[in-house]
Amino acid sequence: MSGLLSTSLRAFWLIAAVGMTSAAHAAAPRYLAETYVAKQSDSLVDLAVDLDLGFLELFAANDGVDPWLPGQGTEIVIPSTHLVPDGPHKGIIVNIGDQRLYYFPGNGKPMESWPIGIGREGFDIPLQQFSITAKRKNPTWVPTASMRAAKPELPASVGPGPDNPLGDYALNLGSSLYRIHGTNMPYGVGRRVSSGCIRMYPTDIETLFNKVPIGTPVRVVNQPAKLGWIDGDLYLEVHPEGEQLDELEVNYTFEPQLAPEFEEQVARVAGDQVERVDWSVVV
Repeated sequence: MSGLLSTSLRAFWLIAAVGMTSAAHAAAPRYLAETYVAKQSDSLVDLAVDLDLGFLELFAANDGVDPWLPGQGTEIVIPSTHLVPDGPHKGIIVNIGDQRLYYFPGNGKPMESWPIGIGREGFDIPLQQFSITAKRKNPTWVPTASMRAAKPELPASVGPGPDNPLGDYALNLGSSLYRIHGTNMPYGVGRRVSSGCIRMYPTDIETLFNKVPIGTPVRVVNQPAKLGWIDGDLYLEVHPEGEQLDELEVNYTFEPQLAPEFEEQVARVAGDQVERVDWSVVV
């Protein structure tokens, strides 16, 4: 085991070695990340869409880089690997903490994962178990009463087409008004801007829609910090949440702050190897 890997605390997703110490030496830092060299015409906004990443996910992994004009030759960190949330790996897990959806098709087929957009402050989807009760292609969007009260100019409904906020596909969650759906505003994926529903890029929701059957369980969790063992190494992935995400929207940077239960979580997953954790690097 060469090291416990953790996110760099100056960036969002960067998975970096936190040094599982041994009697002989501390593990050398090691990273799980890809990089991309920016062209003059690139922006992180467009790269997020092109690379199927969340908007803020890419921003936070490149703290200090101008998201609108990173500049020719700038090395961009691509957060292309994600640890799986805790809990049963069955059906769909929606993780609010890292703004991703994880699909476990079963029958020996590999897990798939895509970025999502989530509800803005005060419009969070409940952390609970749902199931997919309907699949709708070319759905009609009907604003809720509260939406129309806040914005009386909203139409009573919007049929299929480019103006439909649900995009071309929608998956109903239980008997609730929450949906997993596409969007006609792809720049909202990877951000806290919805009224509580889960948004996906058009190509991603089409892929999921064609694979997932009615009755599939959907578990909504909030796990901004995830740990997992890979080839004998313990890896840690930490994401900003709440006010940190809002700060990132405005300032393109954020102040890292770990939850009080973070150390307990690391110790629990490290198990009988916990004495080897270099806590000065972890926290």
